Amino acid sequence: MSDESTTSIRWEKDVAPHDFEAALAYLSLRFDEDRAEKLVKRLQVAEITHRRANDVLRACNREPLGLDDPGVRRDLVTIARGKKLSPVLVVYDEDGGPDIADGYHRVSLAYRLDPFATIPLRIAASDVKREK
Repeated sequence: MSDESTTSIRWEKDVAPHDFEAALAYLSLRFDEDRAEKLVKRLQVAEITHRRANDVLRACNREPLGLDDPGVRRDLVTIARGKKLSPVLVVYDEDGGPDIADGYHRVSLAYRLDPFATIPLRIAASDVKREK
């Protein structure tokens, strides 16, 4: 996939360290601490790839947040100031499918500006099945 976006969003080349902490905070609500930590470690070593904003939202079964959402608005102000956004973190869990571990506001902003915008992300998969 191309790493060129048709939006005015400029992206950092790599994920900001605090985004891994945010991903852990979110994932520890969905999974036990050990599983959440393993997923974040996998995200830290995953390579950056590129996907369209609409595809990320569809795959993760998420609706895009509106431009009036405080987090989306904050990111809009960030890009209006000429600053770059951090790539998105996505995890794939065998039992639950893909989910945005960090960057939902950034994906939503990209989608609102151009649904077909290409965004950078890291994807990590869980290889541990949950007890049924």
